[in-house]
Parts: sequence; C-alpha cells; structure tokens
Amino acid sequence: MNTIHEILEKYWGHKSFRPMQEDIIRSVMEGNDTLALLPTGGGKSVCFQVPGLAKEGICVVISPLIALMKDQVENLTKKGIKAVAITSAMHKREIDIALDNCVYGHIKFLYLSPERLETEIVKVRLQRMKINLIAIDESHCVSQWGYDFRPSYLKIAALKELLPGIPFLALTATATKIVVEDIQEKLLFKKKNVFQISYERKNLAYVVLREEDKLARLVKIATNVKGTGIVYVRNRKKTQEIAEYLVSSLKPSFQGEKVADFYHAGLDAQTRDGKQNDWINNKTRIIVCTNAFGMGIDKPDVRFVVHLEMPDSIEAYFQEAGRAGRDERKAFAILLYNASDPFDLQRSILMSYPSLEEIKQTYQALANFYQIATGAGLGITFDFNITKFCETYNLQVITVYNSLKFIAREGYISLTDAFYQSSQVKMELKKDDLYKFQIENSQYDGFIKLMLRSYPGFFDNFIKINEYDIAQKAHTKKEYIVKRLEFLHQNKILTYIPQTDLPQLTFTQERVDAKDLTLKKENFEMLKSRAIERMEAIVDYAESDHWCRSQHLLAYFGETDTYRCDHCDVCLEENKRVLHTDEFENISTQIKEILALQPLELKDLASKITDASDDKILHTIRWMIDNKQLTHNSDKKLSLVV
Repeated sequence: MNTIHEILEKYWGHKSFRPMQEDIIRSVMEGNDTLALLPTGGGKSVCFQVPGLAKEGICVVISPLIALMKDQVENLTKKGIKAVAITSAMHKREIDIALDNCVYGHIKFLYLSPERLETEIVKVRLQRMKINLIAIDESHCVSQWGYDFRPSYLKIAALKELLPGIPFLALTATATKIVVEDIQEKLLFKKKNVFQISYERKNLAYVVLREEDKLARLVKIATNVKGTGIVYVRNRKKTQEIAEYLVSSLKPSFQGEKVADFYHAGLDAQTRDGKQNDWINNKTRIIVCTNAFGMGIDKPDVRFVVHLEMPDSIEAYFQEAGRAGRDERKAFAILLYNASDPFDLQRSILMSYPSLEEIKQTYQALANFYQIATGAGLGITFDFNITKFCETYNLQVITVYNSLKFIAREGYISLTDAFYQSSQVKMELKKDDLYKFQIENSQYDGFIKLMLRSYPGFFDNFIKINEYDIAQKAHTKKEYIVKRLEFLHQNKILTYIPQTDLPQLTFTQERVDAKDLTLKKENFEMLKSRAIERMEAIVDYAESDHWCRSQHLLAYFGETDTYRCDHCDVCLEENKRVLHTDEFENISTQIKEILALQPLELKDLASKITDASDDKILHTIRWMIDNKQLTHNSDKKLSLVV
C-alpha cells in the first residue's frame, strides 16, 4: 500500500501537502470523525481523495451539486482513478449497474447526492460495499444556522447506524462558530474534532466603494487592475448587458482577446462550458456572471472580483470574493455599494420566501403538469423546464423557483441543478437473443451492426453516444437515428436515454393532495428570520467605515484575535490620517536597521529615529507589532521577529 505522500506525488505531482491537509488526512486514517474547514481553493478534495486511495475499499462522497460531482469524477478518471456518480438524472438500470460495479468492481470513489441515501437500492448496496470513508462536502448544509441549509443533509447521520465504524469527514469552506458546533452534533460525531485554517487572506485587499455610477467605476477598476477578473451580478439579463458595456469601453490586452463575456445558469451546457474554458485559458479576460459561476473552478491568477450588487450573506460574499488571488499574489475583492442596495437586497430576500398558499399552488401545478395522480409518482424523475412550466400556469418564475426550494426542503421532491448529460445506450438482450431479433427484423439488422461496431461495450454498461456521429456513419439524418433508438427502447431491445441539459425533478414521496401538503411553519419563519440576520450582517459590513475589512469578515466567522490588514480601504484611509506610505517606509526601515544591531526599549528606540514625530513612530511600531514584525522580549525590549 502506498503512503499518503507517495499517493500525493503520483496523482497530484506534489511532494508536500498544503497547510493542515496532512493533519486532516492522518486524523481520517486513524478512523476519527473529522470536520475540516478550509477556505475556497484550499484543497478540500485532496483531504478525502488521498485517504480514500490509501485505504482498502471505496470512499463514498456526498455532495449537493451534480455539476461538482461530474467535475470531480472526470478529474479522477483522467488520473486513472475509477470513480462514479449516482444522480437523479440517471436511468434505474444505469444506477443498478453503477452500484454493482461499486460492490464487485474496483471503483474507489462513489459520489452520491444526499437524497439518494434515502432510496432502498442505495441503502442495500452500501451495506454490501467495503467502505473506507464517508466524505460530506459542503457540510454546512446540515445546519439550520447555515446559509444554505438542506434538510436532506439531516439524513446523512443515519449512515452511522447503517455503516457502523466508518469515519465521517465533513468539509466546508465557510462556517460560523455555531455552525461548526451544529455540524458535529447533527452528524453524530463520537467526539469533537475540528481542523481549521485561518480564513485570513493576506494577499487579498477587500474594498467597499460607495458609488452611484457603478459601471463607470467598474471600467476604472478593470483599466487599473491588470489581469483576469470576475464581475458578479444578481440578474441574468444584466450579465449580458454589462459584458457588452465592458467590451465597448475597454481595449483588449492582446490581439484576439475577448475583453468580457457573460455566464448564467440559463445558458445551455455547451455554451456555458465554452465560455468557462475561454476564461480559464485567458482567451476571455473578464467574466460577468450570476452566482452560478465559480463552483469547482480553481483558476489561481484572478486579480479582481467585483460585486456590482450585494450578495445575500457574508458567507456567500466571502466564498465568491475568495476566488481572487489563489496564487497568493496581490488581488482585489471589491464591493460597489450605494444607498438603494440594502432595500433591493431586502426585497430580494422577502421574495425568496413565498406565502404558504403560493407554495401549495406550485405543488398542485407540478402534479398537473406531469399528470401525477394522488398516491403516485414516488421515485419518478422528469426533465424540468421552469420557463415552460411558468408559461403553462401563468406563474412568476421567481415565486416558483423559491416555492420549489421549500417543497424540496420538506422532502416532497428533489430538484437538481441544470447540467449537460450525453445520450446513453445499453443493450438489454443477450447476444443470442439479439441475433434472433436481427433475423426476425431485417430492417434493423444494419443499424444494430453499426451500433455494435461503434459501441462494443454497451452489452455490459451504459455507453455515451452521439446521434449525429451515428447519422454521419449511416449517411442519414439525426432524426432517423433517434426514431430507431426510440423504437428499440420501446421494445426493450436496448435502453436509450436521450441527452438533456435541463434540471431533473424527482418526486421523492408519493404525491399528496395540495391541501394536505405540510410545511413546518416554524421552520419557514426561522429560516426567513435567519436570512434577514445574514442580510443585516452584509449590509453592516458594507456600511462600516471604521473597522478593517479583513478583521470584520474574520470576526463574523469567529476569528477575533486578528490584526489590521493595512491594505483594505478602511486601513488605507486610517493610514492616510496618521502617516503617508513613504513616511511609514522611512520609519520602519530605520527601526529594522536599529534593532538588527540589538534589542532596545521603546523610548531608546524612538530616540534613535530621525525625521518623524513621536505619534508617527508609535503608530509604525504598533503596526509592526500587530503584524508580527516586532516582538517584546521578557525584559521589555523590542526586537525583530526572525
């Protein structure tokens, strides 16, 4: 068995771990329940992938986002590591085969959504697997105190009884002190065990600018700060409008560069992937997007992240702003703010909590839309086109979207994020039976032979296909190929799953009459109250002009023993009031030269510094102590920190 360092070098090409990663991994290897708090881009996936590879058996990873599951499975597969993801978008036969491979094959990582843990087929198969670790990504979702609570996460704790003795590794990038405690309690940790890196980002300058003309300021930022950037807005329509404004206002850095492009979840998957890849590969300089952009993307050289509108919470802001400067070079996180923003944000928060009658109306419309009778529908999955749904019943998109979130929270449905899934086929007949079908249905003989030549593995597993490529080989149209596949599917010769990039909606309980739909009002009101509290916290951050931005953010997450960053807008303004940068440089240089010779008491040190007032000398010394450049010895003398 390879050591964890050999695994790290073999698959990731690194000789050493990032701070805290090795401690987390060793805790897991010893069988301890572990909570790991690592900032965005801090290498959370390595913390479960390395021990998952080091230990015999399979690692089960629970994640709320299908797109992230897909990305991680693809990345592991590229490294030659066998991994699969089970999602609600998959056909029953496809799920059955994937789970069998986890039991009998050499799969090392199984990715599941939390909703899947409630299905009988998954429960039974998990008990037959040799599981070495259960990793829970985005674990803050288990806490009602968190900013993205998902009731389905509360079901994870049941694995403790189903799979006794298997350690839990909970991971998150953002959690307040109360959420840290709640995660461990809800996941039934045997004992408290938290590994946390400071959330401090010393290279990141947080700036809040009060601006009426936000677009003009955005152009100035993009002109003065070189390199790639992200601009976050709340509205899909605005992403395109602002991207076009930047294109018309800025010059490209080099020939062929696209100054700006837009991104949101309403675009088809192929378009989203193209825009994302162009930005990652520096063909596009600035991406203007909604919060649908950024999850799972590790681009280290982002020089600025600008929020044109206030996010819902400090947690969301911290995570999105944290996508800047992951290469540890200077970067900027800028929030543009004006007097109307708190009112706009409050209206948005209140719209996120529809009335109970609106929620029930949406549920009834769903049942009608898919023609689900009372008592039916359990486990059935549908493509969900929210635009078509709303047009059919003359409903507001934002009301429907937020109503569905509450219906899902109560466990009646699950709704995935939109993602692209290729068409897939699997042969259901054995070779002898297929041969017999070909003889009896000669009109399909040539087509089946073409499929066998093109996709030889589809007797054993679901295989991704491209109907257009098959049509090219058959010298016909794609529509003809689709009709043939649909006929074979209807006659149970093969299973054909057409491509989709729509969200998938699954009825996770039998359909009930809308009047019997039970929503816990106390939960509804509690979640609304906490959303308002988080809104007030981000407004307070924006309006504060006396507290270092970094200290303000860190204090929200429970880090109170911190120092001024000295490069946010608040610190820079305070420095201007006390001394200029060149004055600070002059004084600090003299201090270093003097103390390099010998430690001195404060009064003796101050007496040796020239061309500066006592106030400015004391301010500089205080800053150097706060930032651990100077220290007091036991005899009260100041010396340089080596």
